[in-house]
Amino acid sequence: MNMPVTLKVGDIMSEDEFFRFCRMNDMLDFERDSNGNIIFMSPTDSFTGSFNSDILIEIGVWLHSHKVQGKLFDSSTGFTLPNGAVRSPDISWVSRAKWDGLSKENKEKFAPVCPEFIVEVRSKSDDLKYLLNKMEEYMNNGCQLGWVIDRFEEKVYVYALNQEVVRYESIDIELRGEPLFPGLVLDLSAIER
Repeated sequence: MNMPVTLKVGDIMSEDEFFRFCRMNDMLDFERDSNGNIIFMSPTDSFTGSFNSDILIEIGVWLHSHKVQGKLFDSSTGFTLPNGAVRSPDISWVSRAKWDGLSKENKEKFAPVCPEFIVEVRSKSDDLKYLLNKMEEYMNNGCQLGWVIDRFEEKVYVYALNQEVVRYESIDIELRGEPLFPGLVLDLSAIER
């Protein structure tokens, strides 16, 4: 497995400098860890991108039909976490209250907020340990519910606020949205992979 390439460039870039750097290199995908290291992200393969989209659509339809107030985001969205890291989860959701609390200027950058719900789907270029560490970081910064879906080892990791991580040894399961989204059920076995 490839580990993401990390580059430390002199002094740590400010949030504005990093945002401009990403815009100047908009054909590339970057994240930044809490130490200011810039992480070059490889694009998602087509199959994983389709899998992510299917999950995003299923969740989006459920949220809309249940009138859950908030914003759903795709993998091209960056967020500045409270620890200073800038991350781009595969799928994420921010409650209406948190979103409305941001200024228009903050919404036009890497919003300074940790999504309450995050999904990371492992692609061929992803190291599983790196993804699990990222989910720990999300949880430590305010995420309430997170799913790491490993299509290759056919495992799913469920993170919930103040609970032990639950690992499923199959990908043919139903993921539930409790406690954040009571009643949400995502049947992974119904999603083509």
